[in-house]
Amino acid sequence: MHPGNAPIENGINFIQTLVQQVQSSPVWKSTAIIVTFDTGGGWYDHVPPPTVDAQGLASRVPTLIISPYAKKNYVSHTTMDHVSVLKLIQWNWTLPRLNTRNAASGDMLDAFDFTQTP
Repeated sequence: MHPGNAPIENGINFIQTLVQQVQSSPVWKSTAIIVTFDTGGGWYDHVPPPTVDAQGLASRVPTLIISPYAKKNYVSHTTMDHVSVLKLIQWNWTLPRLNTRNAASGDMLDAFDFTQTP
């Protein structure tokens, strides 16, 4: 879904098919699908990235959380990076942190409501 590569519809159709297959399966009630992108795709971002360490962060990228536990119509304002996905996995399975960057990354927990029953 990078600008200028293939039609964006290819990516949309792939994600739609994947999500529908998972939603119709028995695993859906305990699933979180996280759709994120590797770069901003060359689009301008008016917000400068924060400095979190010597490497810093890049421009913001869209991320979607699709889950029966995802908060409906919610936009998180937590600063996250791609490592935040790992942090969510570590939290869910009570795994240790990988390194200091991993420990410093924002987590995705504010986007979930685990009190609701799927």
